[in-house]
Amino acid sequence: MLHDAHPGIVHMKSLGRSYAWWPGMDLAIEQTVKSCETCQRTRHAPPTAQLHPWEWTTEKWPRLHVDFADPFQGKTFLIIVDSHSKWLEVAMVSSMSSSAVIRTVRLLFATHGLPDVIVSDNGAAFTLEEFKEFARRNGVRAVTTAPYHPRSNGQAERMVQTTKEALSRITIGDWQTCLARFLLSQHVTPNSATGKSPAELLMNRRLTTAFDRLH
Repeated sequence: MLHDAHPGIVHMKSLGRSYAWWPGMDLAIEQTVKSCETCQRTRHAPPTAQLHPWEWTTEKWPRLHVDFADPFQGKTFLIIVDSHSKWLEVAMVSSMSSSAVIRTVRLLFATHGLPDVIVSDNGAAFTLEEFKEFARRNGVRAVTTAPYHPRSNGQAERMVQTTKEALSRITIGDWQTCLARFLLSQHVTPNSATGKSPAELLMNRRLTTAFDRLH
């Protein structure tokens, strides 16, 4: 079950320790990942440039980082991450347009409320007047990173990489099932930077998963 979404050694250990323990657990996890052909095939290369160290925010949902994952297996995904809790949202969109971004974030705003800031690259979807006007109407400050330096939007850049790796590993089932499985795993796994899961920081509670049935 820990290996179901192919999250990698670090996340598997972190998630496993949240629910259970058995003698030799760490070694068992390491051997499972090392013997998994899919995990080994999709390991990412070390970063070639330093990511921009955005400040960690103490409030919930204050700054969102957004970016598109390049068309992946014929599909386009919009990545959105909360700077405080590291809560991740991934939406399959029809195009890399302002209207597609607006439709997606509007649903998130209905659930979590308005952020103070949205950080993006200088892609057309985020620099067109349609998106700027949407942000202004909602009192949200839209910030773009330096042109030709998309890696300066480091938070979203990491999540784009993580998401593409995860989706490339999950090949059984339809895309909505794969995406839901990956997101649930991300939402309940303690983050290495915060020590808590995104759900705990954003919602003040742990989400119930199949692992809870162990108890």
